[in-house]
Amino acid sequence: MRPWSDRPIKDCLEPLQALPAMLLRLEPHPYASLGAPYAPGTDPFRLRSGVVARLLKAEKALKRLEPGLRLAIFDAWRPISVQAFMVEHSIAELCRERGVDQREGPDLDQVIRDVGRFWAPPSRNPSTPPPHSTGAAVDLTLASLSGTPLEMGGAIDAIGAISEPDHYNGSDDDVGRLWNQRRRLLADVMDSAGFAQHPNEWWHYSHGDQLWAWRSGADIAIYAEAESSSFTS
Repeated sequence: MRPWSDRPIKDCLEPLQALPAMLLRLEPHPYASLGAPYAPGTDPFRLRSGVVARLLKAEKALKRLEPGLRLAIFDAWRPISVQAFMVEHSIAELCRERGVDQREGPDLDQVIRDVGRFWAPPSRNPSTPPPHSTGAAVDLTLASLSGTPLEMGGAIDAIGAISEPDHYNGSDDDVGRLWNQRRRLLADVMDSAGFAQHPNEWWHYSHGDQLWAWRSGADIAIYAEAESSSFTS
């Protein structure tokens, strides 16, 4: 269970909407490239229509503050089947990095806990959907106008303290201060558009899901899981 899992959900039935062309997508899509089980013709670069509107607002805020930068979308809507695939992939990758037996043991348990700080369980319980499966959450970074992502002091999806939003806060070297400034800039423009940030991930923001409700103090979340509902097309 996450701290936000107790927030009730009353879906407002907004449709998923393709991201407009003015928003930069980082392609090819990273999880599709790994073989994640997207259905044929599925577009992962979709979000609820209200979230798309807020993302465009954040893009405008960024251009006002830093005209030479733009938002770059890494991932958006994620079916639960893809969430399950990526959780298993991340566990396997971290096991390989640490030389951990993937079958059993306390080291495997630690890997699973560490992955669980960053990857939501692929729950099919309608009361606890993974944030991305609702169409409310987006993973993104900053990029130059030419589309080159900026260095942010840690890769998207990295497992560890380096991914925490304030990891470089108070850094005593110029590079660390630069990375902190960039993370703060991203946080500021997303906050100005009404997004809430995942407490462990500098790249993850959402509006309307349970995490957002928890962080913003809202009584309910307004987006449920959107994989197989009638309002997703």
